[in-house]
Amino acid sequence: MERPVSSTRAPTDLSTTPYKAHQHQAIELRFPSTTAYAEPFRELVLDVVFTAPSGKTVVAPAFWAGEDTWCVRYASPETGVHAFRSQCSDEGNPSLHGQAGEVEIEPYLGDNPLYRHGGIRVADDRRHFCHADGTPFFWLGDTWWMGLCGRLSWPQDFQALAHNRKEIGFNVIQLVAGLYPDMPLFDERGRSSSGFCWETDLSRINPRFFDEADQRIFHLVEQGLTPCILGAWGYYLPMIGLENMQRHWRYLIARWGALPVVWAAAGEQTMPWYLESDDQKAVSRTLLRSDWTRVIADMRSINGFGRPITTHPFESARESVTDANLLDFDMQQTGHGAPTAHHAMRAWQGWRAQPAMPVISGEARYEGLEIQPLVTARDAREAFWAHALHSGLAGHTYGANGIWQVNTVQQPFGASPTGSCWGNMPWEQAMQLPGARQLGLAKQFLRTLPWHEFEPLAVPEGRLEKFLRHRPRLRRLAHRLGWRPAPHAPVALGIAREKSVAIAYTASDQPFRVDLTPFRGPVKATWIDPVSFEEHLVQFCCRGRQMHIQPHRKNAAGDNDWLLLLQPAGSPSARERSGHV
Repeated sequence: MERPVSSTRAPTDLSTTPYKAHQHQAIELRFPSTTAYAEPFRELVLDVVFTAPSGKTVVAPAFWAGEDTWCVRYASPETGVHAFRSQCSDEGNPSLHGQAGEVEIEPYLGDNPLYRHGGIRVADDRRHFCHADGTPFFWLGDTWWMGLCGRLSWPQDFQALAHNRKEIGFNVIQLVAGLYPDMPLFDERGRSSSGFCWETDLSRINPRFFDEADQRIFHLVEQGLTPCILGAWGYYLPMIGLENMQRHWRYLIARWGALPVVWAAAGEQTMPWYLESDDQKAVSRTLLRSDWTRVIADMRSINGFGRPITTHPFESARESVTDANLLDFDMQQTGHGAPTAHHAMRAWQGWRAQPAMPVISGEARYEGLEIQPLVTARDAREAFWAHALHSGLAGHTYGANGIWQVNTVQQPFGASPTGSCWGNMPWEQAMQLPGARQLGLAKQFLRTLPWHEFEPLAVPEGRLEKFLRHRPRLRRLAHRLGWRPAPHAPVALGIAREKSVAIAYTASDQPFRVDLTPFRGPVKATWIDPVSFEEHLVQFCCRGRQMHIQPHRKNAAGDNDWLLLLQPAGSPSARERSGHV
């Protein structure tokens, strides 16, 4: 390694620079170096230690901003004066090592929930999410895997999509930090106007790419949308090397860790490169599982702001790592073409697994996906209710084909490395698909209930489903051969811990029964249309405490799926409840 070359520039006196920010808002401190380095990205490590008025300390990694400048970002819920001091691996550089000063954090008085209540964390019950101050947070995510690439223009396209998703009710946006799926390294489809996220010789990160990405990530936060940032698709780790992937993640955490974000280590973490042979893939899966676990352990060691950490899996985040205790929550991929009962079953497995943690489907049925059969709004809706209810209503992530890969009329994404094409619907058209708005209405409906107290109730499985539950390869083969389990009625069932409310979801017009034993007194039953969320009070037959009921009409979309809301007699309607939320 070459020794740094001295410069004649005088160091900046940070102790005299006034720094002010609001609670939970990131503030940036810049450290110009008086010493020039041949490879600053690789030669230096710079951290800044912040001490809050309470005495709590945060070690924030700094990032190389290009040329001779390093930056650190800081945020805190504590008002008052916060002291800081820099720590540089080159202790002989006074412009980077031992710099001290203060940041004043003032109260935030606006209405952005990410600043008013703080970023999200795992709730104390270990089953749901909440804001930093404990305010419940229902995760409703949207999937923009390639949202940082140049095909989604800034600011017009990106801001239009963000506005639409906020208006619908989404509050989480999943994006990949430059190393995108369905393409090889340095594919032109992943380029931004400043190039790729790494230099093509893999010698260093490209700060200009991340300057552009900053605009988009900060805009999401300013709109009250939580970025869920995936560092890369899993197969990139052996392509760029373990050390580079660790540097990549240190850079992401330094750039965005002070913002109210969520970290997901990789996409389809244990999925090898598409074109490897079957024998190669078997070896690669084992290596990806162990090496990505090392990356996640490294991420946790520098996660000074305590942002939630998970990974996007091929099937389950738990199965993607060698130590599930490194994860804050379990993200699942439950299948684009898998039957509805499968989504409910996967959620139930996640709920029962240990250690206990929130479970969400991070990739389910992408509406508009051009597989056989085409994925519809009903498919997306069924996957939402089946999985969300059986995972305790922690949340769910939606996806629209056309948005995740940023199709445009002029530039459809085209084929993946396997030669298959998921469809060419432009993102502007995909943005208007009806399933997204139906899930937004679902979130509004749930907010009128104590959703953050929900726990799932088991629904009986058929014999074949039970046999296939722990045989994923055999189950996938059965699906490819055309087997579909008979739809249960209901598909999923959940109840609040205080037994004040329960929800059953049925995807067919079959009659079914519900045990009313948890309710101590008389029960009111209401059909909720999962398309329009109109309410229909119903009469039902009881034999003892067993309720027997059957949908008697189609919903607003002409489909058979319905929600059954059970409450103590005399409870207010959803419209009446919404006036108090």
